[in-house]
Amino acid sequence: MTEHERDELHPESTDFCMLDYPCAYLPGRMTRMYYRYVAEAGSAFTSAVIQRGWRRFGNYFFHPICEGCDACKSLRIDAEAFRPSRSQRRVVKKNRATRLIMRSPTLSKDHIDLYNRYHAWKAEKDGWKHRAISFAEYHENFVAGAHEFGYEVLYFHDEKLIGVDLIDLVEDGISSIYFFHDPDYAHLSLGTFSLLYQIHLAQTMKKRWIYLGYWVDGCKAFAYKRNFTPQEILDGFPPIEESPPWYPFPPDTPHPERLVTAKSGNIGGEEK
Repeated sequence: MTEHERDELHPESTDFCMLDYPCAYLPGRMTRMYYRYVAEAGSAFTSAVIQRGWRRFGNYFFHPICEGCDACKSLRIDAEAFRPSRSQRRVVKKNRATRLIMRSPTLSKDHIDLYNRYHAWKAEKDGWKHRAISFAEYHENFVAGAHEFGYEVLYFHDEKLIGVDLIDLVEDGISSIYFFHDPDYAHLSLGTFSLLYQIHLAQTMKKRWIYLGYWVDGCKAFAYKRNFTPQEILDGFPPIEESPPWYPFPPDTPHPERLVTAKSGNIGGEEK
């Protein structure tokens, strides 16, 4: 490794952790996050930490460091081996009129209104905590820090913005950051459709993995993630100097490299 490569993997940062606060995933638990604020994060650094279980919002890279709990396990989908289910192919058909635009993250009144409508709906439907996000907060979380690797995928229906998907393109895959959509279009299953598009994009770009954030056993909010297989799971958050030990998930499944797969087709595949 050259000195330049070492510098890219160890950028200047401000490191800190939050005080404990109630866990959003496991009732009655407390959580604490370790953060690195990196103003000039490059693709090499971002790829390396995403491969090791970190997440990114804006210029902040983070992972949990909860005392006495290691329930959060990083999860990734093998996009090369993924084959859509019948119901997932139906979701693609339902979205034939949905138009997508992929570009660097932006900020508009439509973004803010859609974000706040979605979270007010989730607060009523699923009990999420909600307060309206400001332009400054949205910019800090979803626009800043994108550099050359961060993108938004905008979803339109009849020229109306109905969904926003924030992603990072890393060396070996796509890191799924955050998705929100218009509750009036819930019948289109846009959450499923957005992840199917990520998988299609990874296949098109010859990138193997979709980094899907965390898996927590017993957390209902994460149940949808098991609908996209095969998968691997990472235990812990190894340093950059160590190779990240990803394992098949669940443990008794064959490793993706030993799966017999057909060639990839278009998004969602063909209806059988």
